Amino acid sequence: MDPTESVLDNQPSRANIPLFQRIKDHLLAEISAGHWKEGDVIPSEQALVTQFGVSRMTVNRAVRELTAELILTRRQGSGTFVAEQKYQATLLEIKNIADEVRARGHRHRSSLRLLERGKASDLMAKQFALGLEQALFHSLIVHFENEVPIQVEDRWVNPACAPAYMEQDFSTITPNEYLMAAAPLQGATYSIEALVAPRVIAAMLAIDTKQPCLVLRRQTRSGGRVASIATMWHPGHRYQLGGSF
Repeated sequence: MDPTESVLDNQPSRANIPLFQRIKDHLLAEISAGHWKEGDVIPSEQALVTQFGVSRMTVNRAVRELTAELILTRRQGSGTFVAEQKYQATLLEIKNIADEVRARGHRHRSSLRLLERGKASDLMAKQFALGLEQALFHSLIVHFENEVPIQVEDRWVNPACAPAYMEQDFSTITPNEYLMAAAPLQGATYSIEALVAPRVIAAMLAIDTKQPCLVLRRQTRSGGRVASIATMWHPGHRYQLGGSF
């Protein structure tokens, strides 16, 4: 490790945020502020190494992850550029499912199936950039539209971002509503795929195990940390995912 990295680690206000995440946050802030626009080249990895006094590996991870998240794009022999941000409307417009249902003139109801404190597994620790077995909050909720189940929301939450998560009444407020207030959105990444639901998910959605589901996996960030990771299962024949650009 570069010896200067230990100096950054000792800064009290940022000590718990990984160095690569600090660099990611800086790059995102520059883009959000309009200092770098679509198509602009960002500083080279070596320039960022010099600016932050960190190792090349640390900078490379930050740039590599932003490239995977489609925030940046690399061009062989030319450098790294700000990618076209046409998807940002979808990423930033994270809607509350209760509001979506009500907007259709229908009635929303949710059923809490699980609310617990757990320890981060190896995979979750990596995704949240936390130490192994650090505490996480976990909820499992079924959302209904006119008494028909349309979504199973399986969510893990970082207590540092949402300390009162376990105290919420999720029959009257959705996790989305609480998190938007407690952990203002800094950024998000997501993926969508078609999968056959496991038996327990199929039962909660009242569908056959052979019926496909639309599965939205979404990671949200707030205050330089991963705030939540949610997997949302939707019965394919009852639900469609859409957005505007």
